[in-house]
Amino acid sequence: MSDLVFPDRYKGQVTIVTGGADGLGKAIARRLGAEGASVALFDRNAVLLEQTAQEMTALGVVVRTYTVDISQEEQVKQAVEQTVADFGQLDVVVHSAGIVGPTSTNITSYATADFEKLLAVNLFGSFLITKYTVGHMASRQYGRILLIASIAGKEGNPGMVGYSVSKAGVIGLVKAIAKEYATAGITVNGLAPAVIRTAMNADTAPEQLAYMTAKIPMGRLGETDEVAAMACFIVSPENSFSTGFIYDISGGRATY
Repeated sequence: MSDLVFPDRYKGQVTIVTGGADGLGKAIARRLGAEGASVALFDRNAVLLEQTAQEMTALGVVVRTYTVDISQEEQVKQAVEQTVADFGQLDVVVHSAGIVGPTSTNITSYATADFEKLLAVNLFGSFLITKYTVGHMASRQYGRILLIASIAGKEGNPGMVGYSVSKAGVIGLVKAIAKEYATAGITVNGLAPAVIRTAMNADTAPEQLAYMTAKIPMGRLGETDEVAAMACFIVSPENSFSTGFIYDISGGRATY
C-alpha cells in the first residue's frame, strides 16, 4: 500500500467492498480501512475472506465478512440488509467482484454456458449490488457507488467476448443509474482498468496476456495499489461533481 494515505478521509463511513477477499477488492478494502472506513467484505470464498479480515483487523480496521455469490439475488439482498443492520448505515460501495472467463477463444468456439455465466456474475451481479444498496443511500441523501468495469468493455478484447460484453454492460449500468440518482446526493461511477497484476489473471492464456500488455504504452501491468489509490478518490466525499463517468487506469491505453 502507498504511504500516501489520508487517515481520516473515511472516518465514520461504512463501505461494502465486493470481491474483497483478494485482488483489487482486497487492495481497495485495505486502503479504505486505512483511511478510517468500517468495511463489509463480500466474497464467495469464505476461507480467503476470513484470512483477509484477520489481516485487516490486525491493522486496526473495523471489518465484518459476508459470504455472498453476487449472481444470486437473495444472497445479495440479505447480505446488504445484514450489513446495514450490523453497521447502522451505508455510505460507499465498491463492486469489484467478477470473473474473466474463457480467453483466446473465438466466438464460434465460445460455449454458450460460459457466456451466460459471465453475464450472470459480471453484469447481473453489478445490477443486483446496485439495486440493493442505492436505496439505503437515498434514504440518507448521500452515497458513493463505484463499479469496476474494464478497458475491454470500452474497446473490446478479441478472444474474450463474454468478458468484453459483460463489462460493456457494466458501463451502461453506471451511466443509467447515475442519472437516476444525480439529485439524490449519490454518485455512481465506473473504473476501467487495463490489465492489473492479480490472481484473477493467473489463468489467462499467455498469448492473450501478451496481447493486452502490448497495447499498454507504459509497457507493464498495473498494480493493485495503484487501482486502490484511484478508487479511494473516486468514492471520496471531495469527488462530489462527477457521476456517470468511466475513469481509466490503463497505462495510457485509453486517452479519451
